[in-house]
Amino acid sequence: MKQRGPPLARLTPNQGADPMTLLADSDEWRALRADADALANTTMRALFAEDPKRFARYSVEAAGLFLDYSKNKITDDVLDHLMALAGAAKLEAARQAMTSGQPINATEGRAVLHVALRDFAMRAYHVGGENVSPAVERERARMKAFADRVHAGVHKGFTGKPLTTVVNIGIGGSDLGPLMATEALRPYWIEGRRAHFVSNVDGQHLADTLSQVDPQTTLFIVASKTFTTQETMTNAQSARAWLLSKGAAMGVAESDVSRHFIALSTNEVAVTAFGIDAENMFRFWDWVGGRFSLWSAIGLSIALQVGFSNFERLLRGAHAMDEHFRTAPIRDNMPALMALVGVWNRNFMGCASHAVLPYDQHLHRLAAYLQQAEMESNGKRVTADGAAAPAATCPVIFGEPGTNGQHAFYQLLHQGTDLISADFIAPAFSHADLGDHHQKLLSNFLAQTEALMRGKTRAEAKDDLIAEGKPPQDVERLTPHKVFPGDRPTNSIVMERLTPETLGALIALYEHKIFCQGVLWGVNSFDQWGVELGKVLAKAILPELGAAGEDMALAEAHDASTNGLINRLNAIRAGNGKG
Repeated sequence: MKQRGPPLARLTPNQGADPMTLLADSDEWRALRADADALANTTMRALFAEDPKRFARYSVEAAGLFLDYSKNKITDDVLDHLMALAGAAKLEAARQAMTSGQPINATEGRAVLHVALRDFAMRAYHVGGENVSPAVERERARMKAFADRVHAGVHKGFTGKPLTTVVNIGIGGSDLGPLMATEALRPYWIEGRRAHFVSNVDGQHLADTLSQVDPQTTLFIVASKTFTTQETMTNAQSARAWLLSKGAAMGVAESDVSRHFIALSTNEVAVTAFGIDAENMFRFWDWVGGRFSLWSAIGLSIALQVGFSNFERLLRGAHAMDEHFRTAPIRDNMPALMALVGVWNRNFMGCASHAVLPYDQHLHRLAAYLQQAEMESNGKRVTADGAAAPAATCPVIFGEPGTNGQHAFYQLLHQGTDLISADFIAPAFSHADLGDHHQKLLSNFLAQTEALMRGKTRAEAKDDLIAEGKPPQDVERLTPHKVFPGDRPTNSIVMERLTPETLGALIALYEHKIFCQGVLWGVNSFDQWGVELGKVLAKAILPELGAAGEDMALAEAHDASTNGLINRLNAIRAGNGKG
C-alpha cells in the first residue's frame, strides 16, 4: 500500500470558523480519505487503460499555458470530492475577499493585492476605502520614466558615462523574484546591458560582484521596504564605500552617490540620509508581500535589463492568468486545480516533497523562487484562527532544470522510498536554434513523466534482461534493481515559447495556487513569522563575535553548543585564521 499522509487530529466542528479554516474532520475530508484507500491497489496504468479520454478530461488551458494533470492518481470521484472540499473551505469567497482588498493577512491586518499591480484596465481596488489603482499607475509611470532615462543615457554616472550595469541589492522577495525573471527573459536582454544580484550578507557575494563591474557605469538598486534589512543595508553600505573608494582617483564626490544609487523603499528619511535623491525612491505598499512583489517597483531591475515594454508584457501575462483565476469555475480553474491536486497528493497520497522541473535553461532559478513563494507562504503549523494545523501543510519544494536533474536526483523520484510529486514545465519552441537540441530536450520531458507514471513491473524487468541475453543467474540477481514502482504523480505544463507573457502567466499561476492551498489548509499564506526568530537571535550574538585578531570574553549566555561555537570561532579569528 502507498504511504499515506499523517494521521489527523480530531477536531470539534466549528460552523462559525474563519472561512479559510479547513475542517479536516469534515465529511469532505473523510470522503477523500476513503477515495485514497479505495485507490491503494489501483495503478495509474490501469486508469489510463480504462479511460482513453483521460488526458482530454484532466487538462485545462489558460493564459497561454496548458496543464495536463492526468498523471495523478485521481478519478472523477476524487475530483468531485476535491470540489466539495473547495466548497467547504469557501474557496470562492476567499478568492473574492482577496481581489476586493479585504485584509486577509489577518495577523498583520493587511490586504493582499499584488493583482492590482498588473491590472492595466484601472479596475478599482480598494484598501481601507481608498482606491489604490491610481497610485499604482503613478508609480509605474515613474518607473518607466526612470528606465527610459537610463536607457537613453540621460541619467549618467559621475564621469558622464551611461549606466549600463545594474547591481540589485536585496534579499528574499527583493532578490529571488527579480533574479528569476531576469534570467528567464535572457533572450530579451538589451544588448550591452548587464544585471547582477547580490543578496547574501556573506561579503564574498558582494566582493565577487564588484570585481566584475566598473564604478563609472554601475547603478545600484537598494531594495528594502523599511531600508533597515540587515543583509541588504550591510551590502548597500559596503557598495557605497566601494564606489567612493574606487572612484576617488576619477573625481567621485559624496554627492555622486545620488547618481549611482536608487532605492525601492517606503522610508524616505533613511533613503535620503544614505545619499539617494527622494526622486529616485520608488515606492510600494504594505499590501504587497515581498515574495509577491516583482510586479511592483521591486521589478525595476527586470525593466532596466529587458526594457520597460517587455516588463509590461510580463505584467500583462500575469493579468491574463489573474482574469482566468478570477472568473473561471473552480472545476476549470487552472490555479485551483493545481492547488486541489497538490492537497490530494500531500494529504492523501503522502507526498511530503514536491519537485519543480523546468525543461528550459532560462528557468534555472524558478525552483529557488518557488521555494520561498511556497514554503514561506504555506510552511505553517498554525491555522489562520490560531489553532494547531490539523493536517500536513506545505511540502518541501525543490528542483533543477531538466535534463540536469535527471542525472542528479531523479533516481530518488523513480525508485526512492518516498513518494514525491512533481511539476514538469516545457515550451514547445526554444529561443536557441541549435540543431535537434530542443527535440532531445522535449523527448526527455515527455519520457520522464511517462516513466514516473508507468514504472516497470518485475515481469517486464525480467523480460528485458532475458532479451538482453543475460544468463539466468544474472536475470534473477538484477531483476529487483530494474523494477520501477511507477504511480509517481506529475503535472505537465506546456507553453508555445517562454516569453514575457507566458512567464508572467506561469508565475501568477503558482501565486494563485499557493493562495488556494493556504485556503484549503486554513493557514495565512501572507505572513512569515518563522523568518523572525533567527534574525532576533543573530542580533544578540553579533556583539559577542570579535573582529579578526581581537580577543573576546568567553560567551556564556547561550546553550552549551552555541557558547562553544562562539568561543571556538572567536579563538580561531583571534589567531588571524590559524587554529
